[in-house]
Amino acid sequence: MAKRIRKGDIVAIVSGDDKGKRGRVLDVLVERNRVVVEGVNLVFKHLRKSQAHPQGGRIRREAALHMSNVMPVDSETNRPTRVKTVEIDGQRVRVGVRSGAEVGASTKKAASGGKKED
Repeated sequence: MAKRIRKGDIVAIVSGDDKGKRGRVLDVLVERNRVVVEGVNLVFKHLRKSQAHPQGGRIRREAALHMSNVMPVDSETNRPTRVKTVEIDGQRVRVGVRSGAEVGASTKKAASGGKKED
């Protein structure tokens, strides 16, 4: 299940309290089959008084979701899609079942500064 979602992917939440929301994957916890999604599943973390936080307090942070509760968003149709792996030019590529477009392709371009990868 970990192969279908990677760090940096845009995913849609398909079940739970945050159903319908979208966000970028911040972290993938492969051994626990969980993902942390930006701005989704916010919980309070209580801080003990310390020199860094003399008052103590509470901060909001993202908690992990199970991978089965999220689906990658297809870049062409802008809708959640299942993912399959196909081999193109000797490389395995994740492809959306809905449209056949590569999943995460726009993320790679954004990370490389818009340069075309060979």
